Amino acid sequence: MSTDIEIAQQANMQRITQLAKEKLGIDDEYLEPYGHYKAKISLDYIESLADRPDGKLILVTAISPTPAGEGKTTTTVGLGDALNLIGKKASICLREPSLGPVFGMKGGAAGGGHAQVVPMEDINLHFTGDFGAIGLAHNLLSAMIDNHIHHGNELGFDIRRIAWKRVVDMNDRALRDIVVGLGGVGNGFPRQDGFDIVVASEIMAIFCLATSIKDLKERLGKIVVGYTREQKPILAADLHAHGAMAVLLKNALQPNLVQTLENNPAFIHGGPFANIAHGCNSVLATKTALKLSDYVVTEAGFGADLGAEKFVDIKCRKSGLRPQAAVIVATIRALKYHGGADLKELNTENLAALADGIANLERHVNNIRNHFGLPCIVAINHFTFDTDAEIDLLKKKLAHHEAPVVVCRHWAEGGKGAVDLARTVVDLIDKTPSDFRFVYEDDATLWDKVTAIAKKLYGASEVTADLKIRNQIKKLQDAGYGHYPVCIAKTQYSFSTDQKLRGAPSGHEINIREVRLAAGAEFIVLVCGDVMTMPGLPKVPSAVKIDLDEQGKVVGLF
Repeated sequence: MSTDIEIAQQANMQRITQLAKEKLGIDDEYLEPYGHYKAKISLDYIESLADRPDGKLILVTAISPTPAGEGKTTTTVGLGDALNLIGKKASICLREPSLGPVFGMKGGAAGGGHAQVVPMEDINLHFTGDFGAIGLAHNLLSAMIDNHIHHGNELGFDIRRIAWKRVVDMNDRALRDIVVGLGGVGNGFPRQDGFDIVVASEIMAIFCLATSIKDLKERLGKIVVGYTREQKPILAADLHAHGAMAVLLKNALQPNLVQTLENNPAFIHGGPFANIAHGCNSVLATKTALKLSDYVVTEAGFGADLGAEKFVDIKCRKSGLRPQAAVIVATIRALKYHGGADLKELNTENLAALADGIANLERHVNNIRNHFGLPCIVAINHFTFDTDAEIDLLKKKLAHHEAPVVVCRHWAEGGKGAVDLARTVVDLIDKTPSDFRFVYEDDATLWDKVTAIAKKLYGASEVTADLKIRNQIKKLQDAGYGHYPVCIAKTQYSFSTDQKLRGAPSGHEINIREVRLAAGAEFIVLVCGDVMTMPGLPKVPSAVKIDLDEQGKVVGLF
């Protein structure tokens, strides 16, 4: 059996200028090619599309992820290809992969099997340099903070209250907590600092929510980088850093266009994680695709409790985007794992474990239908080990949820393996109007917003925090940030903050241990449980298998 990278390397790709013209009607003059098979679309061209009607937006989400795998990106790609196969003009919108997971645990993030985006190696590695630009803009601001303090500290930074870390796009636990400025007077003032991964940067969030260069620059200027001894906020604009940061991000802000294995358009742009940020591709990419296609399939990170919630409550709230339907991806294997089955036994029929594990899927379906107001479909990413009895049990259990269950074989067959899913999605959109809504209202307090998410979506009994954290939340509320949405950072593996609690736990507490103001992105990050904004590498990282052969071909990349 061919690996994902071997399948991708055998792809018959179209030149991106040809694909852009034939599939989207974009002339060469509006493209900035990066080689033959990837390009950026000019912001001037995007502006010219303003009066065009929008296509229909389909959100792809999933059950709570497991080591068994779900295949959300693979399903997004397969559905996009299938929509084109049945005669619809469709594009897909995905996030860019972070190098941390690529060299850490996941290996690749461009889909899989015969449902992939290509050039797969480029997308998974440096791509068009967007993450490099985001990291540089972030670290420029870090450098300007310490430089300002070194040269007199005119703004009055309290070095105990600097709120801006540094970033790197790699998992590196040794950088979580560090000391900078050692080595004498010429190196500045020693202080405690740390690194986050690039995808956790507020600049990544700003990048994915900005609608223009002007909006980008204004948001960058509003970043709160620290406080004075009197606890007055100091902004990036106070350092006059936002102009230079915008310069570094100017080209990166243009959405990237690539293609699927079946030569259909794919917009891949931005990449915040959904467990520590808002987990969606850029607003610019999604809006551009909607102007150029009749159907757009977009993916939000992890499950419907994390990525889909932030897609709805942050991205849609800020941008005006409104999905018409949602697809929830699951595998029989993963549901059995949620039902308590051992990881090594997932290829064996186990109806009891499947019946128990379906509770996880049912809660995600309930979240989508009853809390987001969206019609939804369950897409079963098929494995050869799945039995007819298991599939029948799943369909029977879901029958009363008004969520059709469709078995998909896009991994093995490409778009034709997801044709039933595509037809079901189109039919659902045509016949079932969306009653789209947010989980909470803008004018709810910050505490009430996180409580609404915890109780409605996670099945929690209460939200807890120590007095220090409660005071920080109250201070943000009183300072005028109460209308911001909240971005909950927690483990993706469970509805709770304990990643070992599989299925659909209820009655647990959601404890907030840290609060971060993202004034440029215009949301409040609430860090819950043990989630890390700088991940570490596993004992045997994917990097040990990734290599170049003697002909210069990448091997081992998933």
